[in-house]
Amino acid sequence: MKMSSRSCVAILILAVCSVVGACLAADPIPIQGRIQIIGGQAQATVRVASPNPGQPIDCVNPLVGTSGHGHTYPGATAPFGMVQLSPDTRLKTWDGCSGYHYSDKWILGFSHGHLSGTGCSDLGDVRLTPLSGKMDWPTERDGYHLPFSHDKEVAHVGYYAVTLGNPSVKAELTATEHAGMHRYTFPKDQPAHLVLDLIRSIGDGHVVKSGLVAESKTTFSGFRHSEGWAPRKVFYYVIEFSEPCDSWTIQSDGKDATDAKEGQGRHVQAHFDFNSLEKPLGVRVGLSATSVEAARANLKAEIPHWDFDAVVKKTRAQWSDLLGKFVVQSADRAVTETFYTALYHTALAPTMFNDADGSYYGIDRKSHAKADFTYYSTFSLWDTFRAEHPLLTIYQPQRVDDFVNTMLAHYREFGKHSLPVWSLAGDETWCMIGNHAIPVIVDAYAKGFRGFDAEAAYAAMRDVAMQDRNCLGEYRKYGYIPTTMNKEDRKMSVSRTLEYAYDDACIARMAAMLGKTEDAALFAKRAENWQNVFDASVGFARGKTADGKWRDPFHPRELIWPDYTEATGWQYTWSVPQNVPGLIEAMGGDGKFMAKLDGLFTASSEVIAGAPDITGLIGQYAHGNEPCHHVAYLYNYAGAPAKTQARVREVARKFYNNTVEGCCGNDDCGQMSAWYVFTALGFYPVDPASGVYVIGSPVVDRATIKLDPRYHKGKAFTVVAENNSPQNVYIQSATLNGKPLERSWLSHAELTAGGELVLKMGSEPNPAWGAGAANRPPISVK
Repeated sequence: MKMSSRSCVAILILAVCSVVGACLAADPIPIQGRIQIIGGQAQATVRVASPNPGQPIDCVNPLVGTSGHGHTYPGATAPFGMVQLSPDTRLKTWDGCSGYHYSDKWILGFSHGHLSGTGCSDLGDVRLTPLSGKMDWPTERDGYHLPFSHDKEVAHVGYYAVTLGNPSVKAELTATEHAGMHRYTFPKDQPAHLVLDLIRSIGDGHVVKSGLVAESKTTFSGFRHSEGWAPRKVFYYVIEFSEPCDSWTIQSDGKDATDAKEGQGRHVQAHFDFNSLEKPLGVRVGLSATSVEAARANLKAEIPHWDFDAVVKKTRAQWSDLLGKFVVQSADRAVTETFYTALYHTALAPTMFNDADGSYYGIDRKSHAKADFTYYSTFSLWDTFRAEHPLLTIYQPQRVDDFVNTMLAHYREFGKHSLPVWSLAGDETWCMIGNHAIPVIVDAYAKGFRGFDAEAAYAAMRDVAMQDRNCLGEYRKYGYIPTTMNKEDRKMSVSRTLEYAYDDACIARMAAMLGKTEDAALFAKRAENWQNVFDASVGFARGKTADGKWRDPFHPRELIWPDYTEATGWQYTWSVPQNVPGLIEAMGGDGKFMAKLDGLFTASSEVIAGAPDITGLIGQYAHGNEPCHHVAYLYNYAGAPAKTQARVREVARKFYNNTVEGCCGNDDCGQMSAWYVFTALGFYPVDPASGVYVIGSPVVDRATIKLDPRYHKGKAFTVVAENNSPQNVYIQSATLNGKPLERSWLSHAELTAGGELVLKMGSEPNPAWGAGAANRPPISVK
C-alpha cells in the first residue's frame, strides 16, 4: 500500500501486532512478520502460520482499515447484524466515524451500534464501561478515558477482547444478529462497576429522551430516542447480568437516585455496583427498534444462556459459512488475508433492522408486525450500488429480494415519493446524490430475482424520477442541471446530471424488460443527458449555466462544489457506465480516449480546494472515493485490455493490504472492499446493472465461487490464473469451460451457470487478446 505522509514505521510494527491479535482464537496461532522499507515507504509483510491455513475465517483481520481513512471498526458482529458491539475510542472527528481509530490510546466504553467505513458519524447507542475501585461519574465531555495498548487487544471474527490499563479489567465481546454479549473479568480485591451511558453518541447527535427501568437486581431495560445524522433513531434495550448487582444508581438530568426503580430524561446514565466478583461477569444486551418486549424476545431467541464461548462459536460458524462461499489460493498469504478481510467487510452492511420475529419499525414511525421479509437499513447506495450490491447477488442471493422489498416498503411508508437514498436506523439521511436504489432494483430483476413485485418496483422508480427534489426538475427541463457561479453552493450539477442519467438508463432497461416500450424510449433518451455536460472542446464533463455557457475559468483538477461531488472534472468525466462506447466517440475515438485515460493516471496529484475524501491518488485517479472505481477497466472498451490489466494490479497493490492501513479511503459500507474482491477474482461490474463483468487481471492464483442452487444454475464458478505472479499481470490467452475466449468480458449468466475461466498470465502484454471490436464489453446482455 502507498502510505500517507503521516505513516511511520512504528504504526506498521503495531500493524503486525494487530494481525497477531486478529488471528488469535481459543488456540494461539504463531505469527511471522517483517517490516520492509521500499522506496522510502514502510510496508508490512505478514505471514500467518495457522493450524487451519485453508480456513477463510482465520485469514480475516477486523483491524484492517481502522487506521488512516478506512473508518472501519474492530468489534464483534454477526453477518449483516443489527448489533455491532465494538469499542469506542473517540466520538468526534472525521476519522472517528466508526467510533474507533487505531491511533487512539484510550477506550471510552463499548457500545452496540457502529458504522463501517462511512464518511459521516452516528450510532454508538447503549454504551457500557467497566470500572473498578472507587466509582465516580466521568468528568470528560465524551466520557471515561480508559488507557489500553494494542498488544493487549484481540480483534477476531465474532470476538473482540482488550485488557484495559486502568482499571485492569479484561473485556470480551461477541454478538448475534440482534443482541450483544459481554464478559468482564474484574480485579477480585476491588468493587466492580458497569456504567450505562445513554447520553453520548458517535458524531454530533444528541438524545431527545431516554429511560431506564430496574426490573430486578439482574435485569434492566429502557429506551433511547436520539437525533443525529439520521434525523431520529429509536432503540429499546434489555440488559441482563449473570450475577445480581449489590446496588445501582440512576442519574436523570444530573440528579442521582440510588436503587431507584426507574429514571427518565434527556440525559440518563447509571452505574451498577458489585461489591466483589469471584468469576467473570456476563452481560447480555438485546436491542430492538420496536419495543422493550421485542428486545427481550430478541435476547431470548438468540442468547438464552450464559455460555459466552458458545455464542462466539455460533457466530463464527455463521461467518465461516459466509466466507466459505469463496475458496481462494495465492502464493502470497498476505493476499489471501487481504481478500478474506475485504470479503468480511462486504458483509457488515446493509444491516438488519427488524426483530427476530420479522417485525420492524418503519420510516413511517410505526411498528409493522411479523413481516414476511427481512427489513434492512444502512443503505449507503451512492457507494454500494457500484460493486457491493452486485457482489451480493453472487454470494448472498438469499438477501437480494429482501433488500428490494425493504426499499419498496420505504417507498410506501415514507409518503414522500422516495426510495432510499442513504437510509440509517430506519430513517433517511438524504446523504449523497442520485437515486441509486434504482440500479440495485434493476440489477436484481435483470438477474432473475422475482421475490418482489416488479410492477410496484417499476412504478416507484418512475415516480421517483419524475419528482422535482434535488434538482430533478431542472434536470428534466434543461436535460442537465445548470451550475451556479457561487462556489460555496453545493449544487453538484455535473455529478448529479451524470448520476441521474445512469439511473435513467436503468429505468429504461426495466421498462424494456416489462414491455413498456414508450417508457423505455423516454428514459433511454434521458440516459444520454451526460452529453449535455460533456464539453468536447476540453474533453471533460464541465459545469454549464442555464443559458448554455460553460464554466470559465475551468480547471480539471479543481473540486468545484457547484459542479462536482467529492471529486474533480478529471475524476467525474468517466461516469457514463451505461454508454462507454458513446463516451469514446465523444472523446474522438479509441486513440484519444486512451490518451485521456493515460492522462488521468499521469496528471499531477494536486487537487485544488481538496476534500478529505479524495485519497488513494495515482495522478488524478482517486481510488479512495467511489466515482473512480470503474475507471481502470475502461481501457477494455477501447480495445486495450492490457492497460486495464496493468492498472488494476497497480491499484490493488498500492491501496490494499492486510494491515491497519489496508484501506486507502472510507470503506463505505463495503464498497471499497467489494472493488478488491471483484478485482482479485479477475473481473468487475463497470455498469453494475448490465449483467456484464469486465475482465481485468486476477490477483489470486485460483478462486472458486460456490453458487447457490436456489438462485443459480451452476454449483461453482472457478477462475484459474496460470503462471500468475506480481510480475505476470498480463493475460496471454483465455478459455471459458475449455473453449477459447477472445472477448474481454463475461456475463452474469455465464458465471452463475458454473464453469471454469482459465487465464494464462505473462509478464508482457498480448495486444491481440480482447482488442477486436467484437470482443469488447457490450452495453448490456440478457
